[in-house]
Amino acid sequence: QVQLVESGGGLVQAGDSLRLSCSASGFAFNTYTLGWFRQAPGKEREFVASSGWDGDNAYYGDAVMGRFTVSRDNAKNMVYLQMKNLKSEDTAVYYCAAPRLARVFSRSSSLSFYDFWGQGTQVTVSP
Repeated sequence: QVQLVESGGGLVQAGDSLRLSCSASGFAFNTYTLGWFRQAPGKEREFVASSGWDGDNAYYGDAVMGRFTVSRDNAKNMVYLQMKNLKSEDTAVYYCAAPRLARVFSRSSSLSFYDFWGQGTQVTVSP
């Protein structure tokens, strides 16, 4: 059974940093791309970042490019999202996601790339 559990969210001020973690189990973690998405109230779920199976490839959404960094530790089945210079518009529930099959990394910004989702962790950035 695939499980993805996010943690690390909280309330911070604009300009602060925060690191989210996602613990994965139930699948061959070190062979799959992992992704981060976010969803703000009243908005669609938005791609944030993805990490290729070996951690050497990363892909970012335009809104977070240069501020967020995705990384993973395959030995621990963990993927991380380091967020810096947070803005009020970063306020959202952040989700970790994994695909059922190995898929082309260049498509990893798409919701349809992923089959499994965590429950999300709330990040709130005050102005």
